Amino acid sequence: MEKHYYVYIATNKGRTVLYAGVTNNLLARVNQHKEKIKINSFTAKYKANIIVYYEVYSSIGRALFREKQIKAGSRQKKINLIISVNPDWRNLIKDA
Repeated sequence: MEKHYYVYIATNKGRTVLYAGVTNNLLARVNQHKEKIKINSFTAKYKANIIVYYEVYSSIGRALFREKQIKAGSRQKKINLIISVNPDWRNLIKDA
């Protein structure tokens, strides 16, 4: 069975923060962000638990490379990336 890796961008209700991350289980990661498993983490502090963008990879190496690219980009580049596939900034993982 092929494994999938997700590079994602999360935001908060006010869209004031953007967080880029990588995981092999997007639903579980969203739940971790919502439940604030790591209480001192960026996502817990800023309530960044709304997934507004994600990409899927079959290689962890490629996923990590892409995450670094996204993190290195400006806020505007992240916004442009989100808008390119999700112009309304919908929560793409509503059921988590």
